Amino acid sequence: MASIAEGQFAFEGSASDFQSLEAKIYRAIELLKEARSQKAAAELELATMREMLESQAAETDALRQQLQALQQERSEARHRVEKLLGEVDAILEQ
Repeated sequence: MASIAEGQFAFEGSASDFQSLEAKIYRAIELLKEARSQKAAAELELATMREMLESQAAETDALRQQLQALQQERSEARHRVEKLLGEVDAILEQ
């Protein structure tokens, strides 16, 4: 009789162990689903940030080119003004 009781107790113990293990597995599955969802959201945000960065880089390049053109134009205007001032000085010295 004792061995039947011990066997039943062992079975009940293993059943509760199995239920505990099953609960842990379901919890791990839920955590994995949540992690995958967060990973997908992070990848989407990363893609958005990369697009924004590329857009900013393109805008920066365009502004850099515009600045260089304006600096060139300023240099040419300065040269022409200096030339005109030189001619005015030459006329005034005569």
